[in-house]
Amino acid sequence: MAALSLRKLAKRYGEHAVIHGVDLDIRDGEFVVFVGPSGCGKSTLLRMIAGLEEISGGELHIGGRLANDVPPARRDLAMVFQSYALYPHMTVYDNMAFALQLAGQKKDAIRAAVQQAADVLQIGHLLARRPKELSGGQRQRVAIGRAIVRQPGLFLFDEPLSNLDASLRVQMRMELARLHAQLKTTMIYVTHDQVEAMTLGERIVVFNGGRIEQVGTPRQLYNEPANLFVAGFLGTPKMNRIDASVAAAADTLTVRLADGAQLATGIHADAAAPGALVTIGIRPEHVRVAGADAGNRLEGVVSHVEYLGDQLLVHATAPGATAPIALRHAADGPVPRPGDAIALHLPPGAVHVFDAEGRALKQGVTKLSI
Repeated sequence: MAALSLRKLAKRYGEHAVIHGVDLDIRDGEFVVFVGPSGCGKSTLLRMIAGLEEISGGELHIGGRLANDVPPARRDLAMVFQSYALYPHMTVYDNMAFALQLAGQKKDAIRAAVQQAADVLQIGHLLARRPKELSGGQRQRVAIGRAIVRQPGLFLFDEPLSNLDASLRVQMRMELARLHAQLKTTMIYVTHDQVEAMTLGERIVVFNGGRIEQVGTPRQLYNEPANLFVAGFLGTPKMNRIDASVAAAADTLTVRLADGAQLATGIHADAAAPGALVTIGIRPEHVRVAGADAGNRLEGVVSHVEYLGDQLLVHATAPGATAPIALRHAADGPVPRPGDAIALHLPPGAVHVFDAEGRALKQGVTKLSI
């Protein structure tokens, strides 16, 4: 197994910088997911760790050893790509055994390693087939198995499930999680799919524009996003956002919306000064249809309703909202219709507040000026 340490790691193509001085520590045996939109630098960083991209600046340590100039074959890692990269003329068994054969291992040891990996991935019945005789999901399992048999200290996965259908992705996510629990090997997994990130990662690293926006557990990133980018990237539907300004600060902040309505928040009063421009955010599952006596309410109009079987996803326009506000609604009750007026309750403790630069306001941060 291997711990990683990245210090001011940078990548440039000529004058164009794509990775901007990344600092990150990954513990031995940890499953870490790199997530972010296309072009954010997550795959480039993974390839730098693998030794497939030259490091332009900073230091990469693998297992306590400086690895900037260590050849890929000597980094004790295995990489699984989005493309399967299988040898078409070889059987599944030979594809999985090839690296061990090159290393000069004995036939019995190779056979045992391949069979064990095949059993883990449930592809033992495919060992005599060639890649052209396999489905996409089966080919991806073979690619993963080829990495497993090498027993490296570090696994690198570059969007390995993106070519699979939805049901198989769910199954493979469960198998990858089980694989990590069984092998207890350090794993880094790159994806643009936030569901994969939330379900697989012990910690998630959110990238944007070649920089790290936030690092934390799935629960931390979902419940305590550091900024608007993280808040909007994680969660389906996205966190609702409404433009506002700080109206008053007693023990906690009160904000004023575009129509003059005021909402209480759970943010400490020292976080911002009255008049400061802010954005408030709230997850769809925390928004409620307001009763007659409910406070902290927002008046809106239903624009669209989605039926999801066990629930409805109601979208409503409201003053100051950058997009229709989404809320989850029971499917067995009265169904709102487009054009209906709707009053929404926003529980103060569930309201996030972000400053004009998009940073989350928390207790104890420096007070904002207007």
